[in-house]
Amino acid sequence: MKRLGERIKKRRLLLDLHLNELAEKADISSSALSQIEHSKSYPSILTLKSLADALHTTIGELIGENESSATSPVIQKSNIKFVEQNNSGTSVFLLSDHDPHNHMDTYLLRFPKAASLEGLFEKAHNQVFCHILSGDIAFELNEKHYVLKTGDNIYFNAKTPHNAINESDNMAEVLWVQSPPNF
Repeated sequence: MKRLGERIKKRRLLLDLHLNELAEKADISSSALSQIEHSKSYPSILTLKSLADALHTTIGELIGENESSATSPVIQKSNIKFVEQNNSGTSVFLLSDHDPHNHMDTYLLRFPKAASLEGLFEKAHNQVFCHILSGDIAFELNEKHYVLKTGDNIYFNAKTPHNAINESDNMAEVLWVQSPPNF
């Protein structure tokens, strides 16, 4: 259990959250969160669930359930994790293990008709590579418009103003690779 606090803090830092921001999202005091991160106290299961939700992870990940499997380079389809869905309906799935030593993260994005990137990857700050797995995606990149079709790729700096929209009637899927990891 001693490593629980370390895992919470690592995940918080990975998401670029201040201690008080996470505490507010999890509906606990900053001092309680600090004590948890320093292994001076342990959260109730309800608090642990709130922390996991606020950190876009699972209780299992926070308690180290998969640490022994983290050394395997294989992520089986059954272990792909849902991360988030934005207001437009775009769903994000994690295709790699979150690890502070990783140099990139890989995601599967599913865009239903008219869905966009709105509210996703806003803290990304370095390089992004996207491969269109299926469908057509319209990318707005630095005020330029690009229509990418199945098999096309785009590579850009995440600080460049950008958006992606599924302008077709069919579901579109995108492989999103981001360096450094920072969801």
